[in-house]
Amino acid sequence: MFDKIYDVIVVGAGHAGGEAAAAAANMGSSTLLITMNLQNIGQMSCNPAMGGIAKGQIVREIDALGGYSGIISDETAIQFKMLNKSKGPAMWSPRVQSDRMRFSEEWRLKLERTPNLDFYQEMVGGIVVEDGKIVGVKTSLGLTARGKTVVLTNGTFLNGLIHIGDKQFGGGRAGERASTGITKELTDLGFETGRMKTGTPPRVDGRSLDFSKMEVQPGDVDPEKFSYSSSTKPLTKQRDCHLSYTSPQVHEMLKEGFDRSPMFNGSIKSIGPRYCPSIEDKINRFADKDRHQLFVEPEGWNTVEYYINGFSTSLPEDIQFRALREVAGFEQVKFFRPGYAIEYDYFPPTQLKHTLETKLVSGLFFAGQINGTTGYEEAASQGLMAGINAALLVQEKDPFILKRNEAYIGVLVDDLITKGTEEPYRMFTSRAEYRTLLRQDNADFRLTPKGYDLGLASEERLREMEIKQKKSDAFVGFFTNTSVPPEVLNPILESKDSALVTQSDKMIRPFSRPNITMDDMRKIETVEAFIRENELDTEVLQQAEIQIKYAGYIEKEKNNAEKLNRLEGIKIPENFDYTRLKSLSYEATEKLSKIRPVTVSQASRISGVSPNDISVLLVYMGR
Repeated sequence: MFDKIYDVIVVGAGHAGGEAAAAAANMGSSTLLITMNLQNIGQMSCNPAMGGIAKGQIVREIDALGGYSGIISDETAIQFKMLNKSKGPAMWSPRVQSDRMRFSEEWRLKLERTPNLDFYQEMVGGIVVEDGKIVGVKTSLGLTARGKTVVLTNGTFLNGLIHIGDKQFGGGRAGERASTGITKELTDLGFETGRMKTGTPPRVDGRSLDFSKMEVQPGDVDPEKFSYSSSTKPLTKQRDCHLSYTSPQVHEMLKEGFDRSPMFNGSIKSIGPRYCPSIEDKINRFADKDRHQLFVEPEGWNTVEYYINGFSTSLPEDIQFRALREVAGFEQVKFFRPGYAIEYDYFPPTQLKHTLETKLVSGLFFAGQINGTTGYEEAASQGLMAGINAALLVQEKDPFILKRNEAYIGVLVDDLITKGTEEPYRMFTSRAEYRTLLRQDNADFRLTPKGYDLGLASEERLREMEIKQKKSDAFVGFFTNTSVPPEVLNPILESKDSALVTQSDKMIRPFSRPNITMDDMRKIETVEAFIRENELDTEVLQQAEIQIKYAGYIEKEKNNAEKLNRLEGIKIPENFDYTRLKSLSYEATEKLSKIRPVTVSQASRISGVSPNDISVLLVYMGR
């Protein structure tokens, strides 16, 4: 059946698996993608959306490196919003509503057009390890596919158990069976494992809803897009979402089912996502609130199916139905399917290297929810990094690791490896200490050259980025070096209640004022002429404005990052014996011996390792 030894075998074809397979194949590695159902490649198991707070930055980073998530999001979007525009640009986060069926279809078609990539549909029930090295995988039919590296992206399928009220049944997703066998093999090899939980809301028939009783949630008036590639275009038409609310009556009705809820009767013992709680959890934890938001999101351009964001639940289906009918606009609601919770196996990510290769088995990589994360975007970024590093390992090249000051992806991986997670991890802007550097608008400047060097980002992508950067720098230079007289500038300043000037000054000084915008500066004839002559687009204008207005913050973060990188440069020997350092605390010795950080900087981020412990390490390293 399998007539060759593959460079990379990817198990699972969700967001992590798709990116892993595409990256490895595009880097020239012979790649095999094995999944339980080829019809569900790139399936959006939960909400029909990509991006959001910090997640949008991750999608743009994936795109800048040459991954597929951004392009596919653009090609299948039905609505675009830039979140947090009222805050500083470090907080701006793009998000799209997606056409669920088109998203999955486009992922499959994109992968089928990728050279070096083979497909096979079957459950993988085990791995083949020889002398501590991965050599292949075993399928449920007893076939063996041999590979030099293997990337496991099993999502919620490993021993998945679905809960609806007091009913339980095995499954990795609604209507799909769970995957068995791999967990036992990994634990037999010495891997530590645990259980986590996530949930999803009911899907309903939009024809049964009264949208006139809800608030309309339109997309942006001038929508942008995810991908930096000129191959995708912003939306010219969009579908509205809607907003409704729960009520005290809804809460009381939901409470009637608490005694049958697996959340409260002990059926579910694992931990769910803190930042995406179920509706019963919200009612229980926030008893003082008499209502919660429910976002009513269309599942595509043409389907009548809607996703009820904010109503994730595992309560009995009859309780879900009766309670939702108490919500404004849902009085006649018809269900497509009830919400449910799912428990699944994961492997604490402190067992991985920063490449996402396991420490116990050479050539074996984990990516996505198997590492304890939640979210399509987090999974996709891990898949991309695992696919890249699996290909590099086979090619006997140096690994690809992003630092915390280089990408949100770097923050995500470093958090997982050094801190681990005991609840489903999701990314937030607050997790990135260098978020002013890691904005969604400059991911191409940060990462496209790296993607090009890897063989993922095309030369055309690199040239587009270089032209954009050159134009942005030139525009900033224009403001820095061009003077403007008071009679031209003061009418603008007066209209914004800003202090007037008495003499000519470089344009950058008034433009640096918080209340003066690019639109204000474009009222100056020479500025508008420069924009026309140099054919500057919205991205360039936005980039120049950010560079000017936030120059001080950006420079400060760059300096802090340089200090961090000095510690990153201090390597710790691979098999260093921490028990030799008697001045280390017991907890530090234990944690450092288990996690085995590569640098002193990584060691400093491990929970339980104090500044004093780092000082001891630095003294030993001769610093």
